[in-house]
Amino acid sequence: MTEARAAKAPPRKLSSKDWFGKASAGLLLGLAIALGVSGLLPRLGVGTVGYNATSGQFMMWLIAPVWAGVLSFCFLFGSGLRAWVGLGLAAAAVWGGLLVLGGVRL
Repeated sequence: MTEARAAKAPPRKLSSKDWFGKASAGLLLGLAIALGVSGLLPRLGVGTVGYNATSGQFMMWLIAPVWAGVLSFCFLFGSGLRAWVGLGLAAAAVWGGLLVLGGVRL
């Protein structure tokens, strides 16, 4: 039992190291995720796309809290590279879902 504990690496502590990589991933990819989520939700039947509709306004105003949330949590990644990869995969998944559901025209 002590050998298993000795072989296990200690947990990595959060630090401010590589903050620029994490913050830039949160800013750029967070915006992509927020825009994708606001376009994906009407395609899933949450609301309509009309500008004057209440649900359309909700989807428009949803961008800011989603973007701020991604930007807030991007500092929990271990490194800037992990933030870029993780958020990049999340953005690709959101936009891929939007493409599959017909929300993006190529």
